[in-house]
Amino acid sequence: MKLNIFFLIPFLFFGISSESQITEENELNNAISKKWYKKDFLDDKVLGISLDKFYKNQKAAKNQKKVTVAVIDSQIDLNQEDLKEGFWVNKKEIPNNNKDDDHNDYIDDVNGWSFIGTKSGGYMVYENFEYVRCIREWDAKFKNKLKSDISNNEMSDYEEYQRAIKFNEIKNKYYKNWQKSLLFDIELFPIVKDTLKHFFPKEDYTIKQLDSLYKTYKINDKTFRQRRDSNDRDLGALIDYMIGNLELNHKTIDDIKEQSIQLDSVINRNLNISFEERKLIGDNPNILEKGYGNNKVGVTITGVTSTKEHATKVSGIIASRRNNQKGIEGFSDNISIMPLHVSASGDEHDKDITMAIRYAVDNGAKVINMSIGKEFSLHKDWVDDAYKYAEQHNVLLVHASGNDGMDVDVNPYYPSDYNYDNTGEICNNFINVGSISNRNGDLIVSQFSNYGKKNVDLFAPGEDIYTTAPNNTYEFDSGTSLAAPMVSGTAALIWSYYPKLTVQQVKQIILESGTPYDIDVFIPKGKGMKLPFKELSKTGKILNVYNAMQMAKMMSKG
Repeated sequence: MKLNIFFLIPFLFFGISSESQITEENELNNAISKKWYKKDFLDDKVLGISLDKFYKNQKAAKNQKKVTVAVIDSQIDLNQEDLKEGFWVNKKEIPNNNKDDDHNDYIDDVNGWSFIGTKSGGYMVYENFEYVRCIREWDAKFKNKLKSDISNNEMSDYEEYQRAIKFNEIKNKYYKNWQKSLLFDIELFPIVKDTLKHFFPKEDYTIKQLDSLYKTYKINDKTFRQRRDSNDRDLGALIDYMIGNLELNHKTIDDIKEQSIQLDSVINRNLNISFEERKLIGDNPNILEKGYGNNKVGVTITGVTSTKEHATKVSGIIASRRNNQKGIEGFSDNISIMPLHVSASGDEHDKDITMAIRYAVDNGAKVINMSIGKEFSLHKDWVDDAYKYAEQHNVLLVHASGNDGMDVDVNPYYPSDYNYDNTGEICNNFINVGSISNRNGDLIVSQFSNYGKKNVDLFAPGEDIYTTAPNNTYEFDSGTSLAAPMVSGTAALIWSYYPKLTVQQVKQIILESGTPYDIDVFIPKGKGMKLPFKELSKTGKILNVYNAMQMAKMMSKG
């Protein structure tokens, strides 16, 4: 699972003459910023999704249908105050009796299922990256072979194998260099502290004072300039480096040590071809089957940093209670969340994605949110078949386009409904979502967002989004992972009012009703390059809930 970048919004206030005015203005702007993505361009001059406009103009409807959205993601906080009343409950299952009461092959699946749950009741914390699995799968067949040695029917696998090897080399170098840098910081820190005692015996210094110290004494103080460590390194330069690193990344030495431990796990687990990633689950990842894993979708493992943040944030956007005077407001109180756990540190298995989709369909979900992604897909055919299964049962799939700032028409990104052999899409119930910010104009596209004229359908707000977090907290966060649930919530809202619409109609409504934005924008990682916004997705549009509901109303009458 690719993690999102966390942002806090800076606020600037002008023309304020008193402390009380500053406080009031601060609170007002903070409240607005928390809701920006719900605003309307015509009414508010903000390119949000017009959710507030819909509710402002919509009379309370009677007999709305309950709609279940499956969230294929990480572990989740089942006790989050703004979500706990909105989780899906399998009423056919008797809790905790260790029996499969509804005969669906999943024991005690009261709220959902963990497809990476272990036999002991925990879950897999680390798994390989998918390109590592590709190398392990194909090494015996293709290692040291030339392209001329490969038959036509094996050429596709061979080329993916070669791509995986190159990817693995790049990533190994990247992570090992990063870890080396962190180990240098850890080694340097006590030396720097010892040096600073020469100037601050009580160690009561600030970043500003240190910066001033460096600028003053590096030039003028002979003692400072002559102090060197055992490796003859200039401690003035070392202090400058350390201060800059801590200030830039807002890190403490404990943060750096923790990050180094995590990187060690990446190198020795995620990137380790010999790592037995499914041993504690006890299944065979190359065989499709039901029943493996466990029913623990909100468990905490002692000594492991919480992995509940991602799914909790995604779900809050969709289904936070609207009328409980807590936190935020989701799309509707008629939406329930079905948590399906497939994500560890590393890449999701195609097997788990496939079985989670099928579980969601079989247990009544109408929308499946997938804020997950990876650059390779070892068993794409399994996932494709699951997409078709969902389409046959009138279920919509919504996927986050990814946070690598790349063109996914050129650089494959999965799970996808697109065949990169140019044979086109395999289903008509899949929507891929890019991210925009609240910066109107040429900076509107989030610079982390993936894009693609063929592979991204539309954009939705995904930057500086205020949403639910574990332990009854709320945070700003950013990523296409938060743009996808905007679309999932919209689809669920449509079906709650107009349940007879087909999945193809709901997809058509969402794509065609979006807000067009016909200007040139900076493309992610484009080094200042601009393209027309309409060239970054199929529709060239931004999600618009108000328009979608108007169109759904008209279509339902037809």
